[in-house]
Amino acid sequence: MGMAAADLQFHVLAVDDSLIDRKLIERLFKISSCQVTTVDSGSKALEFLGLQEEHDEQNHPCVSPSNQQEVEINLIITDYCMPGMTGYDLLKKIKESASLRNIPVVIMSSENVPSRISRCLEEGAEEFFLKPVRLSDVNKLKPHMMKTKCKSPKQQQPEIIVTQDNQESIDITYVVPPEENQETDNTLQQQKSQDNSNNNNKRKAIEENLSPDRTRQRLSSLTTV
Repeated sequence: MGMAAADLQFHVLAVDDSLIDRKLIERLFKISSCQVTTVDSGSKALEFLGLQEEHDEQNHPCVSPSNQQEVEINLIITDYCMPGMTGYDLLKKIKESASLRNIPVVIMSSENVPSRISRCLEEGAEEFFLKPVRLSDVNKLKPHMMKTKCKSPKQQQPEIIVTQDNQESIDITYVVPPEENQETDNTLQQQKSQDNSNNNNKRKAIEENLSPDRTRQRLSSLTTV
């Protein structure tokens, strides 16, 4: 039961430079039985996700995988306005990563700017929430988090790996006679039983013809003549 509950628990990464907002997000998701990790910048979020921001020769920022152990994250919720890397920049880097692009990303902001909302949704954000985030908003995110848990054996065809144990089991299965041999044996048994019944009928007919009663009837008919 404990392991099953742990498998169903969602892990949320909350990114916000405001301590008050981070505490609020953490509290709301913990009410929904989620594990929450909070960071105060986009660069720390990338570092936690196993990516690190570097600069190329022209001093352009780029993201490359780090040697840190990957952590399973089911949802990333980030503030839009942050110093250094904005929530929109973090969203773009996550969607550009082959290993992270399937993680749902939610943007939140205290400013209701339609063009900003549209740009984030077009870039791949699942939702755009206006602050303060409420518990009803968090409940809307459960279907998005479930998508990361839906890669179950029921939906994926398991790969068949032939091992030595499997090979032994395959050899054992071949010892069992095939159905064709069983059908042949059944046919031979039916023919044999049919021949036996025919022989019994013939024997019975011969015995009836040679019975004393029939002999007396023939002799009596001859005597009468």
